[in-house]
Amino acid sequence: MEGALGTGTPDVRRIKGDPGTLGTESCGSQNLASPSHGSSEDIPDCENPADSRERNDPNNGIPEDPGQLMAAYEGTARGHQVPGFGWRICLAHEFPEKRKPFNANNVSMSNLMKHLGMGVRYLKWWYQKTQVEKKTPFIDMLNCLPLRQIYGCPLGGIGGGTITRGWRGQFCRWQLNPGIYQHRTVMADQFTVCLRREGQTVYQQVLSLERPNVLRSWNWGLCGFFAFYHALYPRAWTVYQLPGQQVTLTCRQITPILPHDYQDSSLPVGVFVWDVENTGDEDLEVSIMFSMRNGLGGGHDGPGGLWNEPFCLEHDGESVQGLLLHHPNPPNPYTMALAARLTADTTVTHITAFDPDGTGQKVWQDLLLDGQLDSPSGPSPQTQKGQGIGGAVCAGAHLPRRGRCQLEFALAWDMPKVVFGARGQAHYRRYTRFFGQEGNAAPALCHYALTQYRSWEERIVAWQNPVLEDRSLPAWYKSALFNELYFLADGGTVWLEVTEETAMEGFDGMLSQLRPTLQEYGRFAYLEGQEYHMYNTYDVHFYASFALIMLWPKLELSLQYDMAVATLSEDLTRRKYLMSGVTAPVKKKNVIPHDVGDPDDEPWLRINAYLIHDTADWKDLNLKFVLQIYRDFYLTGNESFLRDMWPVCQAVMESEMKFDKDQDGLIENGGYADQTYDGWITTGPSAYCGGLWLAAVAVMVQMAATCGTRDVQERFSSILSRGRESYERLLWNGRYYNYDSSSQPQSRIIMSDQCAGQWFLRACGLGKGDTEVFPTPHVIRALQTIFEVNVQGFAGGAMGAVNGMQPDGVPDTSSVQSDEVWVGVVYGLAATMIQEGLIQEGFLTAEGCYRTVWERLGMAFQTPEAYCQRRVFRSLAYMRPLSIWAMQLALQQHGRASGQGMGLTGQTSGESMEVTAGLKFSPAMGLHTKSKARADLGDLDTI
Repeated sequence: MEGALGTGTPDVRRIKGDPGTLGTESCGSQNLASPSHGSSEDIPDCENPADSRERNDPNNGIPEDPGQLMAAYEGTARGHQVPGFGWRICLAHEFPEKRKPFNANNVSMSNLMKHLGMGVRYLKWWYQKTQVEKKTPFIDMLNCLPLRQIYGCPLGGIGGGTITRGWRGQFCRWQLNPGIYQHRTVMADQFTVCLRREGQTVYQQVLSLERPNVLRSWNWGLCGFFAFYHALYPRAWTVYQLPGQQVTLTCRQITPILPHDYQDSSLPVGVFVWDVENTGDEDLEVSIMFSMRNGLGGGHDGPGGLWNEPFCLEHDGESVQGLLLHHPNPPNPYTMALAARLTADTTVTHITAFDPDGTGQKVWQDLLLDGQLDSPSGPSPQTQKGQGIGGAVCAGAHLPRRGRCQLEFALAWDMPKVVFGARGQAHYRRYTRFFGQEGNAAPALCHYALTQYRSWEERIVAWQNPVLEDRSLPAWYKSALFNELYFLADGGTVWLEVTEETAMEGFDGMLSQLRPTLQEYGRFAYLEGQEYHMYNTYDVHFYASFALIMLWPKLELSLQYDMAVATLSEDLTRRKYLMSGVTAPVKKKNVIPHDVGDPDDEPWLRINAYLIHDTADWKDLNLKFVLQIYRDFYLTGNESFLRDMWPVCQAVMESEMKFDKDQDGLIENGGYADQTYDGWITTGPSAYCGGLWLAAVAVMVQMAATCGTRDVQERFSSILSRGRESYERLLWNGRYYNYDSSSQPQSRIIMSDQCAGQWFLRACGLGKGDTEVFPTPHVIRALQTIFEVNVQGFAGGAMGAVNGMQPDGVPDTSSVQSDEVWVGVVYGLAATMIQEGLIQEGFLTAEGCYRTVWERLGMAFQTPEAYCQRRVFRSLAYMRPLSIWAMQLALQQHGRASGQGMGLTGQTSGESMEVTAGLKFSPAMGLHTKSKARADLGDLDTI
C-alpha cells in the first residue's frame, strides 16, 4: 500500500533463493545474508533514536524550524551540501488532514438552484464527449483528481514532457504525451543500494517505503524515519541514513530550468547525482541500481512491441553507458534512456530485460551476488501483447573508510514528434533544434546532461543565491518563490518548433515580428491546470505571466504574438454554451480568446475550448491583454513588439467600448459571471473589472504617446478623466471599493482582488504621481481593509485572503467562488501590498497560502486554484499561483531585494533586459546558442 512505513514487525522476504538467506528492513535493525554463506549474518543494530538523535534542532542546518514536516525524523544525517532553504519533509511524515475535491455536494441549495440548468446541460455534454466521442472533457467535473499527498520536483525541462518523482522517491506523475497526465506510481522504477564489505554483500535495499505485490523478491519497506526530502526547484535532495551501516546517501536531482536560456531549458532530461558518505572505519564497495519499466503498464503498453537495448556513448573523453527503452506505440512513439557516467573510478553494468510484473528474483540475485549486473549484449526480444518489460543500469565505486564517492545517472526521453488528441498536424518539440528530429537522440541527451549538469548547477546557484542570501526575506518565501515555478514545466507544457509552413499568412504585414519571433523562439503553451485542459487560458495567464516575462521573456512575447493572431481571427461555428444555454459563435473577431485550445483536440487551430460562457462578452480578457502588452514592453524595452501590438490593442479596446453603455467612462458588467470569477455574478460598474478598465485606458494613453498617435492619446485621456470620477463616485465607500454597484446585498462585499488594476499599473511603473489613476490614500485604505477583514478576519489569519467577505466579517457565500481562497490571487494581492509599502502585510497575507498548501494540506507541487476554510479544494496543479513572481518584481521595484541584477535596468536596440531574481544572464554564458548536440556526436555503440 502506498505510503506504508514498515514500523511494525520487520518484513521478511526471500532475496537470493537460498532458503537460509533472508533480508529484513526495520527502523532499528538490518540483517542481510552473505551470498557465500547459507545462514544469516547479524549486522549490529543502529543506535536507539531516543538516545542519539538531534531533536529537531532549529539550527540543524535549517534556517527555519521545519515544524511538523520533519517531526518524525529520527536520524542525525544532514546530507551532502543540502541547502538551508526550501521545502523539507521526513519520508515518514503523514499529513493528518485529508481533503476532498470540490463537487456538487459542497454547493449550497441556493447556489445549486442557480446553476441547475447549467448542470443539466453539462451532464448531457459530458456524456456525449466521454461516452460517444471517447474524448477527455476540458473540465471533468464528475471525475476530479483526488488529493495524493506524494508529489515532489518534476523532472524535465520546459515543453518536452515531465516525469514527477514523489518526495518518497516514487515515479508517480507522467506527462509525456502533450498536455495529458497519467497519475500512476510505477513500482519497477526505483533506486536500489547495495553495500559490500570484504567481498560480501552486507546490505541491499530498495530505497522505497512501498511494499508492493510485484517484485516481491526485492527488499522493500525502507524505514522512512531515517530519511528526508528537500526541494528547491529545479533541484531536490533526498538524504538516506542507512540503519546500522554508518553510510549516508544523498541523491541530488537536477533539471535544466535556466532563466533566459532557450536551449538547455527545453531538454527532456533529469540527472541524479548520488553522494555516498562512509563514516565507518571499514572500506566498502557501493552500487546504486536504477531500474525502470518500459512504459507505465496498462493500455499503452498492452499491444506489445516494446524492446530494450544497451548503449555506450563516448565523446570528448567522456563515456556514458546505459539502456534504451524503445516504446514505438502510437500516437507519440518515444525512447527512454537511463544511463550512468563511466569514469576511472566507477563501473557501469546493466540488465537488458526483466519482468516488472513478476517476482524480480533474477535481477535481485544478480545484484546481490557481486554488486553488479550481468550486462548481456544485444537487444531484448520485443514484448508480446500484454507483456511488460523492464531494465536496469547499475553504477558502482569503491567507498573508502571515512570517505565519500559519487555516482551519476541520467534519465532522458526522446519524443521528438508529437500530435495532439485530434491526431492532425504533427509538431516537433523545441529540443529537436539542438538534438535532431530522428528519434535517436536519447543517448546524446544523457551524455550531454551528465557532462553539463555542473554548469547548470552553477547557473542555478547564481540565479537563486541573491534571494536565498537576502536575510530580509522570510524562509517560507524563498521556498515558495522557486518551488512554485514547477508549473512552467509541469503544466502540461509544450514548446514547439514553428516552421515556414506554419500558417501565419495574412498577419505578417500587421505583425512584423510575428514570424521572426516564433521561428527563433518557438511556440509555447501551458495548461490552465492539470485538471483544466485549456492551453494559455488568458484571464489566468494575466496572473501567472510574471514568471514568464521575468525569467523567459522571449516565450512571453511569443505567446503574445500567438494571442494577437487568435484575436484577429474568427470562428463563426455556432455552439451552445453551458451556463446560459445560448447558442453563439466559437470566436468573434477582435476579442481576446479565452484559450488557444484543448490538448485532446488541435490547439491553435481550434481555439476556445472553454464552453461554459461565451467569453466574447467577458469584460476582463481584452483589458488584460492591453495591460500585459504594456507591462511586457516596460520590462523588455522592446519597442518593435509594442508597435506590432498597438493596432491589436486598439481593436480590442474598441470592442470593449460597447460595455460602457452610459458613456460615463466606465464599463458595466452584465449581470452574470462575465470575468475570471466565472461563478460569481457581477452587475454594473464593479471594483474588479472597472479597475482593470481604468488601468487599461491609462496604459493606452502611454502607448499612444510612445507610438505617436496624439488623437488616440487625447481620446483615451478624456475617457480616463470621466471614468476615474465615475469609479470613485459609484464604488468608493470610505473603506474599500464595493464589489459592484448593483442593488443586491452582495454589492458591499469586500473583494480581495479589487485592486488588480492598480497592481498592474505599478508593475508597469505607473499608478503614482503624474500617472496616478486610483487615489493613493484610497488604495492603501482598501488594502488595509482587505488585510484586516479578508486575511486576519478569516481562519485566524492563517490561510491567506478569502475572495469575498461581508462587511460584518463573515465569508460571503452568495456564489460558489466568493468563499474560496485563490492562491494566485493572494500572491497578486501580496504584491500589490508590497508595491504600496505594506510589506509586512503582504508577506503575512501570502504566507498563509504557502503554509496551508505546502505544510498543512500536503499539496506540494500541485498548488490548487482554490481551497475553502474547511473540507475541500478545487483544481489541483493550477497556473495562477505563478503570480508569486509578481511579489519578487514588487520587491525589486521597491528596492528591497539585493544582489546583482536585482534592479530594473534599461537597454537599447529593443533587446530584452531580461529581469530576474538575482542575475542577468548574458550570451557569453553560452545562452541563445545554436550549437547542436545531436545523436551522432562521438561514437555511439549498441552493445
